[in-house]
Amino acid sequence: MRIRLDRTLCDGFGICARHAPGHFSLDDWGYASLEGDGTVTPADRDGVLRALLDCPVHAITVLRDPESSSPAIPSGDSRAATPASAEARDGGPGR
Repeated sequence: MRIRLDRTLCDGFGICARHAPGHFSLDDWGYASLEGDGTVTPADRDGVLRALLDCPVHAITVLRDPESSSPAIPSGDSRAATPASAEARDGGPGR
């Protein structure tokens, strides 16, 4: 599983760094940075998924596996797709 952090969306809540400190760090102003290339080991998966689900601004997304067309997390979670799908789910941009 691979993740992406959109720093332009981050509002500095720091929830991600609490749930997955090996994958997220906070800068001097409290904004998150992704540690490494976004690859998540199976041992870290639960904490990273908790960070993704608890992020109030949806700044964390799961990147699709390039070798398959399915998302890396269960299909029941609509945040497993690209950020554009969140707009479609929420009724369009700005909703």
